[in-house]
Amino acid sequence: QVQLAESGGGMVQTGDSLTLSCAASGRPFGEYAMGWFRSAAGKEREFVAAFRWRGSGQFYTDSVKGRFTISRDIAKNTVFLQMNSLKPDDTAVYTCAAGFPAGPTRITIPSQYMYWGQGTQVTVSS
Repeated sequence: QVQLAESGGGMVQTGDSLTLSCAASGRPFGEYAMGWFRSAAGKEREFVAAFRWRGSGQFYTDSVKGRFTISRDIAKNTVFLQMNSLKPDDTAVYTCAAGFPAGPTRITIPSQYMYWGQGTQVTVSS
């Protein structure tokens, strides 16, 4: 069993930065893939970023490439999402997830993740 708890959301202006944190407890950190997803009002859950277990590669959705960075602190069992140059379109509830995607091509699919946090709201005003 894995428990995930996000923090760091808030309300910012266009161009600002935020760093989200996801503290994981339970199963050893390095055994599963970690991802960030977001859900905007009226839209389906969207993949944002992820890395595979054992940290072999990072994946980003096109709209955040060059602006967002996913990273981890193994000692603290924490995953981070550094978000720079935020835009109003980035407004959403951001949720971290852990799981075992069946290959790199499936790492963007929510159903591949077994454990989910509660989410943290990010609001970007223009």
